Amino acid sequence: MTIDLIFNGANLFVLPFWALIIFLPNWKVTRKIMESFIPFVLLAILYLYVLISSITPESAAALSNPTLPDIAKFFGEESAAATGWIHFLVMDLFVGRWIYWEGQRTGVWTVHSIILCLFAGPFGLLSHILTYWISQKFFGNSTEDTTTTPTVEQL
Repeated sequence: MTIDLIFNGANLFVLPFWALIIFLPNWKVTRKIMESFIPFVLLAILYLYVLISSITPESAAALSNPTLPDIAKFFGEESAAATGWIHFLVMDLFVGRWIYWEGQRTGVWTVHSIILCLFAGPFGLLSHILTYWISQKFFGNSTEDTTTTPTVEQL
């Protein structure tokens, strides 16, 4: 399996999850799919595979006490860049999923934050936090907690 195939496959793999939580957030199927940790397990395994394949003795030594030039050199390799990108995909989707469940739980509007999270995870997270604070300040807690966020114990 080539690194290009892994990179493209990982990109395509996450898109249906984003589409569901953006376009069909209240659909029963979306809720069922987003309860699962399986997408994250699969992406984490892929991440581990690509990470292990991209580490060389030289890069392992450099990354054990990293400097910015060492990190830049490491990510200059395609396999290392793919590793970093898959890391972003996993973590951004995980944060997007959390925002989705918070919206389901609290009734706070989330679509803008989820879209931002798709393109820049920390920005989407910040957007959701600010949206939540503003909603609480001006509208109070008008929604009952009818949905619980899935936990690892539910696997």
